[in-house]
Amino acid sequence: MGSTQVEFNNPATSTLLELVKSRRTYYGLKAESPISDDAIESIVQNSVLHVPSSFNTQTSRVVLLLKEEHQKVWDIAIKAMEGLVAAGQVPKEMYENHTKPKLEAFRAAYGTVLFFVDYDSLAAIKEKFAIYADKFDPFALESNAMSQYLVWVALQSEGFGANLQHYSPLIDADIQKTWSLPASWKLDAQLVFGVPTSDPGEKAFAPIEDRLKVFGKSA
Repeated sequence: MGSTQVEFNNPATSTLLELVKSRRTYYGLKAESPISDDAIESIVQNSVLHVPSSFNTQTSRVVLLLKEEHQKVWDIAIKAMEGLVAAGQVPKEMYENHTKPKLEAFRAAYGTVLFFVDYDSLAAIKEKFAIYADKFDPFALESNAMSQYLVWVALQSEGFGANLQHYSPLIDADIQKTWSLPASWKLDAQLVFGVPTSDPGEKAFAPIEDRLKVFGKSA
């Protein structure tokens, strides 16, 4: 199953796929922005409005934090990790040599997008469609993941680098308290972004033949 040159009816399709292919994980970031804060907000807002959700449940909740507000997230994470070190749950050497430098690198970026799921908002539809009740929470996470991916791709298209982090539940309580967020908002991921200061690592691919099967294709 080789890669072949194809033509699309809409040139935007090729552009979209090139953006998808160019998206990478960047860890070296600085607190600068190639676009306005309004433009960043527009990217996030469009993800909230237009990313689909199962049964149109619209369960994703998003918080955009920039500059000093962004730094607070990683101050919270550093404080939480230091608490684990003090309690003997995390080796001090590992924290000082590995975890702390990573957290400080996240803090040095320009912004963080916090992605939440409001599971409480699913109560009515779980009751209405009881046969699917155990599926709605995973459906909500799938929708949230699509929002994360869209924002990531769009930010990189505008000149940012980004990386996706998962520090829940370690930071959840302080995040909720610091920004007075509803208790029903459950944190899923943190997308850190800024202007890249280093190249991303090499990207390896498993054989596509082991991951994609096509049937009924015209010759």
